[in-house]
Amino acid sequence: MPESALLASALLFGLAGSTHCIGMCGGIAGSLALSGGERGLRFQLAYNLGRLFSYALAGVLIGQLGQLFTQTAELTLVLRSLAALIMVVMGLYIAGWWQGAAYLERAGGVVWRRLQPFTRTLLPADTLPKALLLGAFWGWLPCGLVYTTLLWVGTVSNNSLTSAGLMLAFGAGTLPALLTSALLARQLKQLLQRSGVRQGAGLLVILFGLATLPWTSLLHTH
Repeated sequence: MPESALLASALLFGLAGSTHCIGMCGGIAGSLALSGGERGLRFQLAYNLGRLFSYALAGVLIGQLGQLFTQTAELTLVLRSLAALIMVVMGLYIAGWWQGAAYLERAGGVVWRRLQPFTRTLLPADTLPKALLLGAFWGWLPCGLVYTTLLWVGTVSNNSLTSAGLMLAFGAGTLPALLTSALLARQLKQLLQRSGVRQGAGLLVILFGLATLPWTSLLHTH
């Protein structure tokens, strides 16, 4: 898949996943803004820039891991198929039809329990540097959507810069919802958590995943 198509896919995941992000992180975004004593756009941008930095760092790490494996035609086929299936799992998770990705959150909780005490030292986040650093910690909050996206990135790219770019694109897709969540939390949450909106977003990701399965190669191997 061309890199531009991969970036578009990552952005789509972020946009579609906003239905999940508002439910999980919308309240956090609002409380962080209030802890800083203001709801200013500068503080919201700082939080989210820190969060995106963490996503990019995770992308670099997964890209480094991918470089350990030698790409063969068979492995490429397996990875492409796995990437498409991860999209389907992500779509099911977004739509609320299957919460399999939530198991990844439990694994991530081990890391978060070690990081969480450091976040308390940054409250109240009343300066931009503290807001930026708090956002960087926030990026490691256990989230099945982030983890499945990271797994998908690991299957489609073994280049650290590309992987970081894909995670940034994913993060950018979540920005519209989370940047406005502090000001419009109630209205936005009501809209994005409507079952029809969630299911429509999830179905879009599922169809995209099915469309990207290497059907020709899979049928040819049989």
